[in-house]
Amino acid sequence: MQQTPFHRSFKQSRRSWLLAAAAGFGFGARVRAQEPTLFSTEVKVVNLLANVRGKNGELIRNLSKDDFVLSEDGRPQTIRYFSTESDLPLTLGLMVDTSMSQHRVVESERAASFRFVDQVLREKLDKVFLVQFDMAVEVRQKLTSSRRDLEKALEQVNTPTMRQLELQRGGGTLLYESVGIAARDIMRPLQGRKALIILSDGVDFGSEIPVSTAIEEAQRADTLIYSIVFSDATYYGGFSGGEAEGRAVLQRMSRETGGSCFEVSKRLSLDDIFAAIQNELRSQYNLGFVSDQAVRISEFRKLQLKTKTKGLLVQSQTRYWAQR
Repeated sequence: MQQTPFHRSFKQSRRSWLLAAAAGFGFGARVRAQEPTLFSTEVKVVNLLANVRGKNGELIRNLSKDDFVLSEDGRPQTIRYFSTESDLPLTLGLMVDTSMSQHRVVESERAASFRFVDQVLREKLDKVFLVQFDMAVEVRQKLTSSRRDLEKALEQVNTPTMRQLELQRGGGTLLYESVGIAARDIMRPLQGRKALIILSDGVDFGSEIPVSTAIEEAQRADTLIYSIVFSDATYYGGFSGGEAEGRAVLQRMSRETGGSCFEVSKRLSLDDIFAAIQNELRSQYNLGFVSDQAVRISEFRKLQLKTKTKGLLVQSQTRYWAQR
């Protein structure tokens, strides 16, 4: 696979990033901005996105600020800013697993991904980037609003050739590293609504960081993770252990960042799932608060968002990075 200059910079920064992640420093918090900020630099507004579902799983779109209850580390917080607008700019990262376990499904992934981009992308407003990961992490397309560029890039997404497999050194499915790198190097400097969409069976082989670090990077970048479990049932020869573990990993990534996890099946096609993700992205509540406790040390703080109405399920991030 030919590497772009952008990808080469990814590769060069990988070791330094792994060391920094292990040491736990060098990370900054970002605030989602709906509009040009009107606050002083001393006011640290924490923003979070949320979807709310009813008992039957339907999205609830008519709630107000007073319908929510928010706490940070168990302390009640006042919701100061609230919006139900879905027209805010959106930054998406398509993360496609191209390891050999995906060989039989990668063509379907390419086709459905472009149909999704074609429907959701608002040119000159939204931006999308494309990453494929197997034994390496490769940026196929940098941030763009061009459908044409994304279509060309998706055509190049494929599993490794025999020659590349023969030359392989190290890991074979760098899922965790791809998420961590995309969140840190692309998403964190950006503001607004941000989400990674992962198409994978969830099995990681070779990443030098654990899944917890990948999740932390997404949380530091205020980025939702939407996971799509898409696997070739024949690849693992009938042994479901790896698939079950991979599914659990993807579910955890989505749950802890405020996204959703879906699984392709006979009853739920890839196109159906992309339609559901698009619906969620256009049905979000945007809430903002200023913590009642000053940040003395940089740390993760737990968040709990509920509704006053019983029986409603709130889907939002479980913690955020409080930057000193």
